[in-house]
Amino acid sequence: MLVVALGGATGALLRYALDTWTSEGSSAGFPWTTFGINVVGSFLLGVLPTLPRVRRSPLLAPFLGPGVLGGFTTLSAVSEQTRSLLADERIVTAATYAGGTLVACLLAVVAAERLGRPHRAEEDP
Repeated sequence: MLVVALGGATGALLRYALDTWTSEGSSAGFPWTTFGINVVGSFLLGVLPTLPRVRRSPLLAPFLGPGVLGGFTTLSAVSEQTRSLLADERIVTAATYAGGTLVACLLAVVAAERLGRPHRAEEDP
């Protein structure tokens, strides 16, 4: 449990740093930083199970998966940013953001899994 907490703190700090670095506020146009973080994080979550070293490690998998990448990605920010867009009556942007995030993240996981198949096949008989 400690490795998940340490990973979560690391991922949340990475997300905070990226958000601060890009100076994205809730009143900005389309929330590109959060969108990108979630898509990249979803892709990496899809890659992890394809990596033999991660699958074999009782500490590395929980640290990186639910820890770092769980803390890095954020559904709560998507919800709040969508609520803010709706409050500003930017309905099309809100719907595009919420729906686009879901679709892009799912596609990222599928792409990662498919790209990782050759690595998994090399190890699994």
